[in-house]
Amino acid sequence: MRARLPQEYQNKGAANMNQMIKQAQKMQDDIAEVQAKLEETDFTVSAGGGMIELTMTGGKKLKSVKLNPDCIDKDSPEDLEDIIIAGVNAILEKVDEESAKEMEKVTGGINMPGLF
Repeated sequence: MRARLPQEYQNKGAANMNQMIKQAQKMQDDIAEVQAKLEETDFTVSAGGGMIELTMTGGKKLKSVKLNPDCIDKDSPEDLEDIIIAGVNAILEKVDEESAKEMEKVTGGINMPGLF
């Protein structure tokens, strides 16, 4: 004995599959659009109590680093190194958070590993 779908569901698999493909293609186009927009967006953070300001694109290309002259101490280069590390980590985190937020709008929260 074979199970059968109710009459209203029969022969609709192809139509549903085509609709799903269209939705996936639209999502792919939307994702590409968001990625392009993020590439052009600049993000800026300040770290180390205002000792450093970094600007990076959404594509994670560092555009500028501004140092407060007060953080430059030739007798203590480790302090400057720590400030730079803190700043880079902060700007990367900001770009990642903003990218994830924008992608979630497009994907509806669907996790797509490797997408962004």
